[in-house]
Order: sequence, then structure tokens, then C-alpha cells
Amino acid sequence: MRHLTGFSIKRPVFTLVTMTLFIILGFVSLTNIPLKLIPDIDAPMAAVVTSYNDASPEEVVDRVTKPMEDSLSTISGLNNISSISMEGSSMTILEFSWTTSIDDVENDIISRMNQTALPSGAGDPQFLKFDPSQFPIIQLSLSAGTEDADLNSLVQELESDLLRIEGVATIDLLGDAVDEIAITLDQDELEAYGLDHTDVIQVLQTHNVTAPGGVVTDGDTDISTRVLFELGSVEDVENIVLTVDTESGDDITLADVANVEIAPEPIDVITQTNQEDAILVSVQQQADANTSQVSRDFRDGLDELLEEEQYSDIDSDILFDQGNYVDRAISSVGIALLGGGIIAMLVLFAFLRSFKTPLLIGIAIPFSVIVTFVLLYFSNFSLNIMTLGGLALGIGMLVDNSIVVIENIYRHLAMKKEPKQAAYEGTKEVATAITASTLTTISVFLPVVFISGIVGNLFREFALTVSFSLVASLFVALTIVPMLASRWLKAPTEAVEEKRRDSRFIGFFDSSTRWALKNRLIVFLITFVLLIAGVFGVSRVGTEFMPATDESFFQIEVENEAGTTLEVTYEDVQEIELILDDYAEIEHYTAITGSSGSGMQMGGGSTAHEAVIYVTLVPIADRDTSAMAFIDTIRRDVERAAPDADISMQVEDSLGTDPNTFTFDISDSNPERLEEVAHDLLEEFNEMNEFTDVTNSLEETIPELQLTIDDEAAREAGLTPAAIAEAVNEKTGGVFATQVVTAENDIYEVHVRYDDEYIDSSEALEELLIRNNEGEYIALSDLADFDEGTSPETINRANQEQAVQFSLTFGTDYNLGEINELVVETIDDYEMPDETTISYTGDQQLLEDALSDLTLALILAIVFVYLVLAAQFESLRYPFVIMFTVPLVIIGVAIGLTVTLTPISVTAFIGLIVLVGIVVNNAIVLVDYINQRKEAGYRSYEAIIEGVKDRARPILMTALTTILGLVPLALGIGEGTEIQQPMAITVISGMISSTFLTLILIPVIYSLFDKDTRFINRKYMMPDGQRIPAYLLEDKYTDEQGRARQHYELPSNGSENLSEPQLSEFYKEADESPFNEYDLEVVDSEKLEDSQKGDSEVEEVETSDTHAPVNNEDNISEMSKEDLLHALEEIIEKNKNNRDK
Repeated sequence: MRHLTGFSIKRPVFTLVTMTLFIILGFVSLTNIPLKLIPDIDAPMAAVVTSYNDASPEEVVDRVTKPMEDSLSTISGLNNISSISMEGSSMTILEFSWTTSIDDVENDIISRMNQTALPSGAGDPQFLKFDPSQFPIIQLSLSAGTEDADLNSLVQELESDLLRIEGVATIDLLGDAVDEIAITLDQDELEAYGLDHTDVIQVLQTHNVTAPGGVVTDGDTDISTRVLFELGSVEDVENIVLTVDTESGDDITLADVANVEIAPEPIDVITQTNQEDAILVSVQQQADANTSQVSRDFRDGLDELLEEEQYSDIDSDILFDQGNYVDRAISSVGIALLGGGIIAMLVLFAFLRSFKTPLLIGIAIPFSVIVTFVLLYFSNFSLNIMTLGGLALGIGMLVDNSIVVIENIYRHLAMKKEPKQAAYEGTKEVATAITASTLTTISVFLPVVFISGIVGNLFREFALTVSFSLVASLFVALTIVPMLASRWLKAPTEAVEEKRRDSRFIGFFDSSTRWALKNRLIVFLITFVLLIAGVFGVSRVGTEFMPATDESFFQIEVENEAGTTLEVTYEDVQEIELILDDYAEIEHYTAITGSSGSGMQMGGGSTAHEAVIYVTLVPIADRDTSAMAFIDTIRRDVERAAPDADISMQVEDSLGTDPNTFTFDISDSNPERLEEVAHDLLEEFNEMNEFTDVTNSLEETIPELQLTIDDEAAREAGLTPAAIAEAVNEKTGGVFATQVVTAENDIYEVHVRYDDEYIDSSEALEELLIRNNEGEYIALSDLADFDEGTSPETINRANQEQAVQFSLTFGTDYNLGEINELVVETIDDYEMPDETTISYTGDQQLLEDALSDLTLALILAIVFVYLVLAAQFESLRYPFVIMFTVPLVIIGVAIGLTVTLTPISVTAFIGLIVLVGIVVNNAIVLVDYINQRKEAGYRSYEAIIEGVKDRARPILMTALTTILGLVPLALGIGEGTEIQQPMAITVISGMISSTFLTLILIPVIYSLFDKDTRFINRKYMMPDGQRIPAYLLEDKYTDEQGRARQHYELPSNGSENLSEPQLSEFYKEADESPFNEYDLEVVDSEKLEDSQKGDSEVEEVETSDTHAPVNNEDNISEMSKEDLLHALEEIIEKNKNNRDK
């Protein structure tokens, strides 16, 4: 390293050219790095979707879901298999281990699903894999600006233009009323002419044909033929001849038995924005597209199109824009990063009182960041809140290396050295320490890089970004900083070093270190008590998976009893909208009545008894409360607006988590036992005030009219049960027959339905006529018995057993850990049957998996740090001393999390791992410098004192830059900082406790491991009871810098010099020391306190007042006890004077 430093000082132009090259590469890299909210998450999940039209959930389970589960359950790497069966469809969900790539097992899944034996009415199974790009990045509503505007036609034209915008993959519309040719049949007229709906469908299909013919030869030319008969208008459809009247001989056309018209499709979803009819638009981006860029291009393109004359009657409202949120979030984290850098410069100025040194840091920070951008680009990373969060964390650590180097160079300049010499020697002196510090910090991220699961996907780029920035900062500190310092910094004109050493700041650390070394037991006891209190505090703050992000967006789900009509649900929605109008925090809202509102995908399953309202809040800077707090504020008013409906509210989270929601499944092979347990638990949780909403999948049932076919009656009528079921399905649900292309190229689907009067009630259904093969009409009531009943809306299964899903929503006063304890306690008290199993899902499952991985990562981080230190120090002892700083972080972390009411989350745990690599840096600098002082000739005791005095300032400076650099993130200022906030709080609080305790505890630990200071608290006791500390005597035999003298003298009245062998014995045990000649005995300080209480364990030695002298030739002058006391007083006084100097 010193060669690199020397080269940069000697070749400043070369160094500047290298800097310029990196700056250019950095800016080019920055402009090409894509902007995204979070890193890409390649979740090992897939689904197989199979349709089975008109089948009940029970039929779907038995005939589709179970066979599919059996085929897929043995695929290699599969962790869990679950399924959802509903009317007409089945979804089988496969969850693999995070070490499995879906691309590797895709062919196996497709092969097995295609080989599964399915009923004849089932559709082909479809394979789907998790792809974040399938989720909308923009959602907006389009409404008519004038009453005369044809919104549907305009939006359909606008959709085509919007799809041309670069980066846009697909656009989905919801609420657009598509026109169709509706054929409404009259059952009485059909019966009069002996017709049935099947005749109408068949005639329509046979009268709308385009089919290839054969090839004919015309001379030398072969001509292909095509047969055409196409319907081109409503009139063409009306005039189709169905049959001939047997009495009059007239043609019976479709118009004689049905009403034919162009009309909107039947309404099953009502969409409105701010209580006005609207069409909702969801925009998906192309895979690997830049979210921020696609968002900007789409907004600009939409604004340009709406300015055109043909679209001037359309008004638009952006409901959700992930790209805009990405920009704001990245801007907030970027501001925090910039603020942290400025604070670091101010800290440096406050300590060094020099304008040039902060300027050096002002160059070091951006250059390190620029180099990091280069490494990010070549690593194919995006710029997201995780990578920027890594830079924000690293901004304080970026300057640590440079601060240590600059401070040491400044100290050498104060010694009147030339700038180049000071730059070289100052850098060389700390190069080993800062290299070790950088390597230890990087080493803690190695386990994080290899963590699997969603945590690994999220934090891998974070960990590597911090590592990249630290490598860059080390390079800058060893090359650019000393090169610039050798040119810019000059020796101070005043005696800075002497002034610094005489300052109260240094005096405080001198006295505190001496006190700590003198009272080691007290230091250990205080530290131990604080650690116990810290561990207890951490265990009480609670847990959560990830902090909820405030994206100024939440949704309200409304659910009435199954079977409630669309009109009734719409009335509830209107009442809720009136409440929302009263809150200034709401920018706009969009209601979808007839939608389950599943996640961010608008629409969900079209169900008349459900609705979802998407609420967009004003930006977080323009309101006083968070989205979660605002939900708690309006919850009671919203629930009062629709008292008969179940209301649930939750924020939308781009991470895909469910904040303030606890979910779990219970499963059992016995459906009756499972239903009983589910019912009992539902009652238990509904009685608890902690939950604002409690639901389970078992209670989601739908009313149905069950027709039980009379087999004998059907047989007598010449009908089969299958024929009856098909007829009822087509008559009540309608049938798509064909499509018509008009001369204007408008395309209309043709649907055949019976008039509502024949199918709108159970009484009407009883009179519904079924025609047999003989042309006879039989009323449905003569073929089947009618009963009212219920059916599960969905049937859930987990690992091939029937399951019930529970969802418990809790308020912001509780965290996930507290709710988990409550749920576990409730289930334990309930004494669930052994055959019924429970499995936690959602955030709780993610948290358990994450904590398991992170705990292992923490242990590995500690091991890696120790190994790096052992290799760096070529010692197993000193790294052990340094590692004592790690537990100290618990004290501060407990205080920080408790005071800020922050639960332990994945990001807080990451902060704890980061602390392992950061806090040891202070001890590294301290221990390395103590060792250097010892190598320079200082005795261990004074080396420890000098080490603390000289290294306290750079230690505090680096700690403060890291702490204050994270303050903007810890305060959670701006959008997108919520994820990083717990980590910042953890690092700040852990750094504060560890830094101050390091300067006290590490010297004490070091003194115990060093053989020269291990028994530093021994004291010499005189027969008259006076005790003299050993280190005071030791001070006498060192020079003013604490270095051991070559020759030692024992002060006395006319005494002669002692020989060096005799003096070496002076420091040994009393029974070996020459001081036995003067009735002294060595005692420990712990024994001293007992002896002062009259319970001394020290015994005085009875001797005479004079002894045989010895000198350099084996003689020493005679010394009385009075002379010795006088000599010791002189030692103490001179030692005091030396320290004052």
C-alpha cells in the first residue's frame, strides 16, 4: 500500500489523469444505469391455471385440482404446493426453494401438466411464472369532459396510440362498455314455431361462413377458391330465416322470435372516478425496461395526445404511477446522501479547524461515489432505493478512511515535517489499519450476498454497493488524498500538537483511561449490566418483516353478503364516497363496484357483492399523517357509512408485502373437523380488540339454487341429465354465437340470451322449457327438484389437504411480533386437534425465513471479521480484543429502537450486521496504534494511554461522520426512506454506544491480554499501611514520552546505581523483588479495598531498619524506611509534573 501512496505523491499528473478518466466513466455509467424502485426479484414461484367451465368448486377440486396436484407434487425442488378452486377454474400454485430457477423446471412442469388426465370439458392448462413486469406501473382513469363525448370509442382509439409509446407492453381497460349485437329470445314465440335457442345458434353459425375451397385450373393458371357468406349488419342478422310457418308458408326470421339490436354488454362492473363514470387504464411495461423512463415517456405521450382535437373531450387522472414514486424516492434518498456528505465535511472542519481539509473530503466523497457508479454499471445493477440506500449508508463510511489519513497527516505536519514527508509517513502509518477496517466492513456483507429468499434478492445489490463504495474510498484515501494533501496542506504556524495534547479534550481521555485501567472490575460490571439491559430491551421492541412504505395510495375493500346485487353494493360505495369527499388529504379516488380488487390488479374477479375503492392521497410533504395513520383516522367513519358490509383497508406496497396483516392456514384431511376448528378460531379472533378485521376463506359462501334432476322423469322425457344441465346453463347464461364485421370495419360479437322474464327468479326457472329430440317441450319443474343452498366460493388446499386461510388485520398500535405471540397463545389455549396443522404465511413466514438466514449471516459476519483481523494482525489475541466491541452495539440499538418505537425488521437486522463491520474499525485503529507505540519503545501502560489520547479524535470524527451522515435517513425525511429508516436508526444508536464504550472498554481488555499490564493494579504496601500503586513506580523509570530508559536509578540520599538485572527484578512479585529489602509487599487493588476496611489479606514482613548494601559490584547503599518514603514521594510528585507537561 505504501508503494501506491508513494507513487501517487511522486506522480500527481498521472493521478489526476486517472481521476479524470474515472469521472468520465462514472458520468457515462450514471446516465445508462436504469432507475427502478427495488431490485428485480426472481421469485421461484409458478402457477398452473385450468378452466372447467360451469363446474362447481367441488367438481373443480375433484376432477381438475387433485389430479393436477398429484402430477406436480413430485417435481424436484418443490417446497410447497397449494391450490385455489372456484367455479369454473382451478389454480395450482408451486413454490420452489430459492436455489431453484423456474426456467430450469419450466419444461418439467409443462410436461407433467399436459400429461395430467382431465375431464373432457376442461380447457388446456396454462403455465404462468411470477414476473414483476406483469404488474401495472401506471394506473389512470379516463372520463368524458362533455356529455356528448363517446368515451368508449375515444378510449379505444387512444389505446392504440398509447401502445406505440416506447417501453409500453400492454394496456388493460376496465369499465369500457363494449357494444355487441344482442339477440333476446322470446320463449313463447320459439315454442309456437317449434324452435329452441340451439336452432338460432346453429343458423347464425351456418350463415356466417368464410371457408377455403379447392383449387381449379383456368387454362395455365391454378386458382384457389374461397366460399363466403358473411353477416354485415343488424339487418342481416334480423332477416336470417329460421324456419317456415307450416300453416301460412311464410318464412320465420330471427326478428319474429327475438329482439335484435346493438347494445352495450350487460353491466357487471361499475367504474367511477370522483363519482363520475370513468374507464380505468392499467399500463404494463416491457421486461427489463427502465420504470422511471417508461413512466415519463407515457405521461408526456398522454399529455400530447390529449391536446389533439380528437381527444380533447377526454379528462385523465393519474391514480398510481410507480415511475413517479421511483423518481421521488430516489430523489429523497439522494438528498439524504448529499446531506450526509455535507455533514461529514462540517464535522471534519469542527475538529481540525481548517478549510482545506474539508475540501479534501469534498473531493473524496464524490469521487468515491463516481467510482461506485462505474462498478454498479458493469455489475448490471439498477439505481434503486436499495443501491442508493447502500450509498447513503456508505457516505459516512466513505470518508472514514480519508479522515483517518488526513488527521494523521495533519498530526505529522504539526511535528514540523515537510508536506510530502508528512503525507507519505502519515498515510503509511495508518494504511494497515484502514485496510483492515475496510476489509472487515466488506467481510460482513459476504454472508448477505449469499442469503437466499426475498431478503437476499433485495439486499444483494445493497451489500455489493456498500462494498464497492468502500473499496473506492480506500483507493481514494491511499492515493488521491495524500497526493492532494502533499500539495495543499501546510504545517500549522502555531504549536498545534502541543496545544492539542494540553487540551481539556485530551485531558478527559487521559484521566478517563487511567481511571478505567485502575477500576477494571467496575468497568466490567457496568458494561455487563448495560448489556443485559440491552438484550432485554431488544427482546421487547417487537418485530415486523419490512417497514410499510408510504406511496400515498391505499385501497378500501367492501364486501356484502354473497348474493347481494350490484345495485345494493353500488349504494354502499356511494355512501363511502361521500365520506371521502370531506378529507383534504385525499387527492382523488376511483371506485370499482363488482370487483374483488385483488392486489394492484384492478378488476379482480367480477363479483356483484364486492367493491374496491382506490384512494390517492396528496404527496406526503403536503400532509401531516402517514397513509397508515390516515387509514386509522377514517376507519370508523367509513364503517359507519356501510354498516351491513365488511370493510377492510390496507396500504399498497410495491414490495408485495401486506403491512399490518397476519395470515396463516390450517389444514386437515377431514373437512368436517377442519370446518369446526376454523369456526371456533374465527369466533376467538373476532372477540379480540387487537384486530380490525378478521376473515377466513370458509365463510366465503355463495347462495345457489340447486336443481336435483329426477332421473326417472328425465328418462321418460327422453332427456339425459347432461342435456338438461347444458340447456339450463345456455338458457340462463347466454351463448356467444358468432361475430359480425360491418362495412365500416366495426366488429361486434353476437350473443344469444333469453329474456329476463324467463330466468330472473326461481319461479320463472321452474317454467323454463326444455325441448327433447321429439320436439316436445317439458317444464324444468317436471324434470328436477328445486332447493336453496350455499356453496363455498373457493376451496383452498395446502400440500394436498383441504385448508382454510385466515387473514387478521391489526391496527398501527401493534406490530407483527406482538400479533404473532397473541395468535400462538390463542391457538395453544384452544388445543387444536393433532390432525389439524397450522402453517404461517405472508409476512410472518417471510420474517421467520429471513431471521433464520440473517442470524446465520450475523454469525458468519463475526467469524469473517475475526479471520480477517487475525490475518491482518498476524495474531489471534489482538483480534479477540477488538471483537469485544461487537456486543457493545446491543446497548445502543436497544435504546434507539425503544425510543423511536421501531420494531426489529429485516432492514434493522441488516443494520446490526453492518455494525459488526463498522464498530470494529474504531478498535482496529486504537489497537494498531497501541502496538505501534509499543514498537517505538513505549511501555504497555503508557502505550495504552497514548493510544487513546492520539486516536480518540479520529475515532470520534469517523464515528460522527457515519452517525450524522445517516441522520437524514433515520428521520425518514421524504418518500422511499421508510425502508432504510430502521437500518439507519440501528446503525446510529449502535455506533454511539460502541464508540464511547470502545474508548473505555478496549483499553481495559487490552491491558488484561498484555502481560506487562495484566497485573497493573498491584500496589506496594509499607509496614505503616501506606500503599503505593505499581504503575507510579513504573512511571519513574520511563522518559517523558513513556519510553523505557536504558539505565534506571533509584532515587535516594547518596545512593548508588542499581544494576539492570536488579531493576528488572523490581517489577516482579514481592518474594522475588529487591523491595523485600525495604519491607514492601505487592498487593492487588481488589485486596487493597478489603485491607482498608480492616480485613486486609496482606501481611507485613518483619525486618530490621538497615540491610547489607550492594552496588554495581554487588553492593547497594543502605536505605532506611524514612529515606524510602521520601524517595517514593519524590517519584509521585515528578510523575505528576511529567503528566502536566
